[in-house]
Amino acid sequence: MTSHQPQRQSHGEQLLETNGVELCVETFGDPAAPAIMLVAGAAASMLWWDAELCERIAARGRFVVRYDHRDTGRSTCCPPGRPTYSFNDLTLDVLGIQDALGIERAHVVCQSMFGGSGLVLGVDHPDRVASLTFVSTSTGADDLPPPSSDLAMPAEPDSSDAAAVVEYVVAGARAFAGGSPYFDEAAIRALAERDVARARNYASTLVNHYAVEPDGPAGGGFGDITAPTLVVHGDHDPFLPLPHGEALRDAIPGARLLVLKGAGHDLPEPVWDDFVSALVRHTEGVRS
Repeated sequence: MTSHQPQRQSHGEQLLETNGVELCVETFGDPAAPAIMLVAGAAASMLWWDAELCERIAARGRFVVRYDHRDTGRSTCCPPGRPTYSFNDLTLDVLGIQDALGIERAHVVCQSMFGGSGLVLGVDHPDRVASLTFVSTSTGADDLPPPSSDLAMPAEPDSSDAAAVVEYVVAGARAFAGGSPYFDEAAIRALAERDVARARNYASTLVNHYAVEPDGPAGGGFGDITAPTLVVHGDHDPFLPLPHGEALRDAIPGARLLVLKGAGHDLPEPVWDDFVSALVRHTEGVRS
C-alpha cells in the first residue's frame, strides 16, 4: 500500500565546530533555497522550534536551520552559573553557523531575549541578514508595561531531580502561555522530557543565559535596522504584553506586526499556519 505521508525534510542533527565551541545544528529542506535561521529564546534548545513547524516552513520552499545555543541540548556546556562566553558570543554563533553551512545571508528569526541578537546582527552585520523576524520580544523601553501580575513563576527545582526539572519547565511554560486556550500540557511535557534527557547539563541550561549581560550593537539601535522586519507577538503574552511588540514595530523603519490571536509568549501549534504564511510572505523575493 502506498503511503501518502509527506516526505520528511530533516537532514538530521550534526555537531559543528565554530567560534571555538561545538554547536548542534539540524537543517530542513533544500540547501539551495532561501535560508531561515531560527534563534530560540533564553534557556531554550532547538527543540522549542518544533520539528513539525520547521517541516512546514521547509515545505514552503525554505532551507530551515535550528540549533542548540551553548548550554542547551547537545551543544558546548559550561558549569552552572559560570558561563565563559558573552551575549555577543552567542550572537556571533549565528554567523558561525551560517559560515559553516555556506550561507552568506539568512533570514534571521529571533525569539524573546535573543531579539537582542537580531538587533546586533541587523545593525552591526547587515550584509549577513536578508530579513529579520522578532518573535515575542521588546525594545526594552522603560515606559512599556511590566509583566502581568498574574505571571506566577514556579520555584526553582533541584537540578539533580529530572522529574522535578520537567515539572518546573512545564509550570514555566504554562505561566508564559498567559492563559492561552492553546496551551497543550501533554505536548509541553513530552517536549520537556526530551529536552531534559537530551541536554549535556540541564542545570547549566536553567541558569547560564541569565548570568550573561546582554550586549547592544556597536553601531546604533532599532531605528538603524535596514533589513525588512516582521514583528510577531501573541495577544496573551503575560511576560512582554502586546505593547512591547507594538513598540518594536514602531521603532524599526518599515516594520510590520503580526498579532497572534490567543498566543502567549510562545508559538503554539494552532497559530503555526498564520506564522508560517506570514514568514513565507516576508521572506519572498528578498535577496539572500
